[in-house]
Amino acid sequence: MGADELCEIHRRIRSEIERRLEEFREIWRSGDDERIFAELAFCLLTPQSKARVCWEAVEQLRRSDLLLRGSPGEIGKFLRPVRFWRKKARFIVMARQTFTAGGRLSIKSALVPLVRNPFEARRFLADRVAGLGYKEASHFLRNIGQGENLAILDRHILRGLEEFGVISVPAHLTPRRYIEIEERMRDFSKRMGIPFSHLDFVLWYRKTGEVFK
Repeated sequence: MGADELCEIHRRIRSEIERRLEEFREIWRSGDDERIFAELAFCLLTPQSKARVCWEAVEQLRRSDLLLRGSPGEIGKFLRPVRFWRKKARFIVMARQTFTAGGRLSIKSALVPLVRNPFEARRFLADRVAGLGYKEASHFLRNIGQGENLAILDRHILRGLEEFGVISVPAHLTPRRYIEIEERMRDFSKRMGIPFSHLDFVLWYRKTGEVFK
């Protein structure tokens, strides 16, 4: 079916995508520091792990009052279904420390001056937050309503782009290569007539059958 397949998927799920993007924007508008940090923790967990499993782990940490207070050992107990859970538990604590000022989490105020330029915000996050690459930083910014012009190049998206002749999946995804693929994806979205902020959802849905995070 080729390109027609993507356009048909987009037609079917467009309203669901738009609802989800509005939910993300609302997180930024009304979410507190814990809610925003929960999205960062989720994105730290996602590499090589199932998204739903990662989000459930974050929800359990919030319910147990450990997301903002737990040690790596305490957090790790809830991350067992996640790959590399010991390392990722440390990443969550390190990220929390990065955005703590005066004894309290202040991630939203730290991000306010950055998100005016999402590309610079992504670079800052990838440089400053251990465990966060360009993909995870893009994912985080999109999930708090501040990254709709950024590509989330996970394995499903990369393989989908390769299937449609947009790219060849690289062995290593350096920041420079990430940006190059992002621009090719942007051009592809224009050719397809699918908004760039919708295209990763469409490619993800094509592989997984769902719209998630």
